Amino acid sequence: MAIERAIGPGAKAPDFSLRDQHGQSVSLADFRGEKNVVLLFYPFAFTGVCTGELCELRDRLPSFVNDDVQLLAVSNDAPPSLRVFSEQEGLDYPLLSDFWPHGEVSRAYGVFAEDKGCAVRGTFIIDRSGVVRWTVVNDLPDARDLDDYVAALRQL
Repeated sequence: MAIERAIGPGAKAPDFSLRDQHGQSVSLADFRGEKNVVLLFYPFAFTGVCTGELCELRDRLPSFVNDDVQLLAVSNDAPPSLRVFSEQEGLDYPLLSDFWPHGEVSRAYGVFAEDKGCAVRGTFIIDRSGVVRWTVVNDLPDARDLDDYVAALRQL
């Protein structure tokens, strides 16, 4: 799979502004100084592994959306698709569209697979100052372990 090298711990997280499933603009900078961010890239809505991961996050949401942490999930789907997906699965956290320019934010984080036209499963935990503190990148078919996220958040 042809992807660039993902940014790692210690790197300054690239800022971005993307539209969520409701058409609202969400920027990483919105959380600077306020919350740690779990930035999760996933290939596409409505696919088996992605739906499973995002629903597991939904079921454990208090660990990932609270006074200290904000979850932001990013795919290369268009906002209308993300809206239907979020309504169908009851996902009440931001699903951000990296649709156009296609994959620009995924590329900035080094998780865009050019040969597939989508992001691989990359997760970045970003502290309040905008520095990446933890990262994991999995291939398309490999789900991530949410307990790893919880452990990494405890370290902040």
